[in-house]
Amino acid sequence: MRVVRCANADAWTQLSRGALAGVALAAAMVGSGAVQAAPPAAAAQPTARQVVDQFQRNEGVFRGYRRNHARGVCVSGRFESSGDAARYSVAGVFGPRQRSAVIGRLSIPGTSPYAWDDGTPIRGMALQLTSADGQQWRTAMNAVPAFPVATPAADYEFMRLQQPDPATGDPDPKPLAAFFATHPRANAFRIWDQTTPPSASYATERYNSLDAFYLVDAHGRKRAVRWSMLPLARDDARRAPPAAPDFLDTDLARRLAHGPVRWRLSITFANPGDPVNDASRAWHGPHRQVIAGTLVIDAMQAQARGACRDINFNPLVLPRGIEPSNDPLLKFRADVYAESHRRRVREQHDPSATEKPTGATQRGH
Repeated sequence: MRVVRCANADAWTQLSRGALAGVALAAAMVGSGAVQAAPPAAAAQPTARQVVDQFQRNEGVFRGYRRNHARGVCVSGRFESSGDAARYSVAGVFGPRQRSAVIGRLSIPGTSPYAWDDGTPIRGMALQLTSADGQQWRTAMNAVPAFPVATPAADYEFMRLQQPDPATGDPDPKPLAAFFATHPRANAFRIWDQTTPPSASYATERYNSLDAFYLVDAHGRKRAVRWSMLPLARDDARRAPPAAPDFLDTDLARRLAHGPVRWRLSITFANPGDPVNDASRAWHGPHRQVIAGTLVIDAMQAQARGACRDINFNPLVLPRGIEPSNDPLLKFRADVYAESHRRRVREQHDPSATEKPTGATQRGH
């Protein structure tokens, strides 16, 4: 989502750099008027069209681009299986000594492809892995500890409350404060967002699935899991450059000039009692984990011409051996991603030719 520039200090505090609601769909996805009232507690499930419309009301429309995580770069490489997850899943990607082709995308949230990289601490990783048997696995991960909300209705309510009032250019802080008072995990996310400095590199981030899935073994046994990409690149503790809007791409190009960038895929198995269908609640304490293999990224391409440009990173595109949980955000994300994809394909617009809107490159804070 865009970086909100709030004139009102209270709105600034509540918005937390404008990065909050979009991450609940990021995991690669998500007429104007005054801020709308919050829906009742038993609000109906929002439609994908409503959600994408709200992204556009909140942050503007950039034709031809994704409606969230518009700023990003394509990457490619391979996944090298360790074989250690093969006993838990029949997915070909986990087979011993298997290599799967990877097309991916690294990004920051927002509808603007011209947002400054230091406007949010959130980074995203979306991957399409194609195993030797032709099956695909698509996953959209974020470098955040948890989603701020647990349900589509809460996410949509949160987005509506962040719609700017045309009279001030800012959302009304009072309804936002009330929302945080009744949604403590969203408030914890707000605090995390406010206090976490933006990293200087995509390569040093840990990316988390947040939603849970099931691995299915050769006997049909299902085990609930979440997964993370753990960086092998060294974090050199550099701060984000103060005057460079696209330092993340520059850093990645510098690293790739010296060789591939790698992450280890760590699969975490749920303990009894862990919330499997609530992505706003982290799993705490010791857990059984397996290193399923290594993600090797050896090339990057501008998204205007890269292989990732036209991919819908639908998290429900899964190979045999991986199944979705009943987390309500999973189906919601898939529907919203599809609506966003339909709109940008219908626009038939080359992102490299997009005219830069006035003020779009201003810094977010």
